[in-house]
Amino acid sequence: MRTPNIAANWKMHKTVAEARTLVQAMVGDLQGLQEVECVLCPPFTALQAVAELVRGTGIAVGAQDMYWEEQGAFTGEISPLMVKELGQYVIIGHSERRQYFGETDETVNRKVHAALAHGLIPIVAVGENLAQNEAGETEAFVSGQVRRGLAGLSPEQARRIIVAYEPIWAIGTGRPATGTDANRIIGGVVRATLGEMFGRDVAEEIRIQYGGSVKPDNIAEFVSQPEIDGALVGGASLKAADFVAIVRTTAEVKGGSR
Repeated sequence: MRTPNIAANWKMHKTVAEARTLVQAMVGDLQGLQEVECVLCPPFTALQAVAELVRGTGIAVGAQDMYWEEQGAFTGEISPLMVKELGQYVIIGHSERRQYFGETDETVNRKVHAALAHGLIPIVAVGENLAQNEAGETEAFVSGQVRRGLAGLSPEQARRIIVAYEPIWAIGTGRPATGTDANRIIGGVVRATLGEMFGRDVAEEIRIQYGGSVKPDNIAEFVSQPEIDGALVGGASLKAADFVAIVRTTAEVKGGSR
């Protein structure tokens, strides 16, 4: 049975002081939910503060991006060595990085290899936009993202990753995919592609999240699906009560299905 993972992507929100306040408001409730892996991904400036607050609680910390080189003349970038000092996870290939900052499947692939080489767990985001969805291109596009983004990994390396299926048209729009549709793409496209690349047994071990307008009142619809192993949560993770409710519901649903 795959252990569910709920990751909070705070995006460009929360100063260090605000991050501390948010973590303090949720940490007591989250650390008791052992059935779910919980990851907090604040902005780089708040990574150390959040890491200090969750130390010893079982709650993990992740970065929202990283560069693939260990060091060098790359002004403004953060290396895997820097992330590893403070966290265990890193989000790679989020649609906003692709849309606004030139991320490609090839750079995603380099970052995934670098993260794994340094003992980090990559949360690799894939997903189609509205035009691709309406044109019936979802399956081919998402499968291509998976193949190119994870090219060159060994089966053993693939076991360590998490994939987040985030249909771009659902992110921050209040218009999530249905649980049934998300499950179909995650199982029939993402996991099927992983099976072709790394073998069926490995694909069955890889955890695949759903992301896109996830909220306390719809999380059960997603995590009750057999192929969905958690969520990458954006806006709802900025409110302690909402994020705790999402994690708690996931623990109840997935715990009851075991």
